[in-house]
Amino acid sequence: MIDESFSLMRAHRNNIARYRNLLKTSLTDLERQFVERRLAEEQSALEAVAASTFPLTLRISVSPATMGTAQCSR
Repeated sequence: MIDESFSLMRAHRNNIARYRNLLKTSLTDLERQFVERRLAEEQSALEAVAASTFPLTLRISVSPATMGTAQCSR
């Protein structure tokens, strides 16, 4: 399962790199729109696979009153 997810993420990363390289070339407006749309789709797909593979995320909330102090809430 993890290997499959890593393979999917690698494929999406490769596609993202390919589309970014295409955007550096001379394209018509229609071609550019298509590539930008595909790039956005690949980025969303990568985020979805990553979120399902690594569902635990840590969120640290920093308010101006607590900046500079280390606090841990339980």
